[in-house]
Amino acid sequence: MVFYLIIKKEVIMKKVLPFNFQKLLTSKFTAFAVIVLITAALFTSCKKVYSPSCKDDDFTKGKNNTITVHQGGSIQAAIDAAAPGTVILIEPGTYNGEIEINKANIQLIGKTCFAFEKVIIQNAGDEDCGIMVHKGGDGFVLKNVTVRDFSENGVYLEYVDNFLLSNITAVNCKEYGLYPVHCTHGVIEYCSATGSADTGIYVGQSENVAMQYNTAYGNVNGIEIENCSNIIAFKNHSYDNVSGILIVLLPGLIVKSSSNVEIKDNNIENNNHLNFAEPGAGFEGLVPSGAGILLVGVDNVTIEKNKISNNNFTGIATVSTVILGALGGIPPEAFADIEPTVDGAKIINNTLVNNGSAPPVGLPLPGVDLLWDGNGTNNCWKNNIHSSEYPYPLPACN
Repeated sequence: MVFYLIIKKEVIMKKVLPFNFQKLLTSKFTAFAVIVLITAALFTSCKKVYSPSCKDDDFTKGKNNTITVHQGGSIQAAIDAAAPGTVILIEPGTYNGEIEINKANIQLIGKTCFAFEKVIIQNAGDEDCGIMVHKGGDGFVLKNVTVRDFSENGVYLEYVDNFLLSNITAVNCKEYGLYPVHCTHGVIEYCSATGSADTGIYVGQSENVAMQYNTAYGNVNGIEIENCSNIIAFKNHSYDNVSGILIVLLPGLIVKSSSNVEIKDNNIENNNHLNFAEPGAGFEGLVPSGAGILLVGVDNVTIEKNKISNNNFTGIATVSTVILGALGGIPPEAFADIEPTVDGAKIINNTLVNNGSAPPVGLPLPGVDLLWDGNGTNNCWKNNIHSSEYPYPLPACN
């Protein structure tokens, strides 16, 4: 910066300094002093323009109960000391160990002012989960935090109502990155997940949840919606997974039905990763590589205005859960506790490019942009830009 100012001092002085100050540049010392002052002024100006204030009020929004965890401190100790409704600010740094919450309206917020600042929750050894929120933790908020290297889940919520997960990064959490189950009225936004042998960003047996502006890559399932109702997945980017988005109804769970799911305006591309699920782990091991969106057994699903490209097996597949089970030799009677066919699906206004060019060997279904197993009722397709479909022609929407 100083070198640039010396070379360009005549131009800068004319633009920045009053006329009478230019006369002071008759000595080398005075010129150098002025250049230093200008440099300081420019840096100060940049700071005013680009640096957020990062005051506590920017994060707490006027709440009275706040605790700050300083670098090297204990997040769990702050939670234990907090009353319900407390905002806990966490300064940038790496914090080791699991965190558990069973109080209402706790907010954990990483106090990160710049992109390079991180609040990292790190596995200290053989711990299962990074952050666990149990029943009683309604109103939970988590923002601006990275969880990494846990042997099961990055962020796990069970029976939590009215939650927000925002700007969370999950890295190499071996089963699930983000894992709300039996939850209601939640939002998952601006999060990313990679390195999970089941699912990066998951919602299970839950209702009324929005999943928006997230990124999932390098997982078995990028995004999964399992045995849920009233879910929207909007403006997400899912790539380099085994499957991009899986909407599925599985047997053997408490919730026996799934309906009213909207998959809209997502970018689903290049999901051709080899399936690296743990051997014998579950249905995730049966997911075929190269799938953009898999709709399996769920009713009344709308898949609309998505961009789906370069998935080797299929762009959008609509199939019975029995078909998925058959890939692993699971007999049809194993699905007796659910109604496994897809009914009332609408696949409309999607753009599909170069899907189905190299389906896995041995699958009983062809590689195409749009795929249906022929089961279920009132399923329809309309105004999709694509080059291949099976069977042909697919039923059109009225």
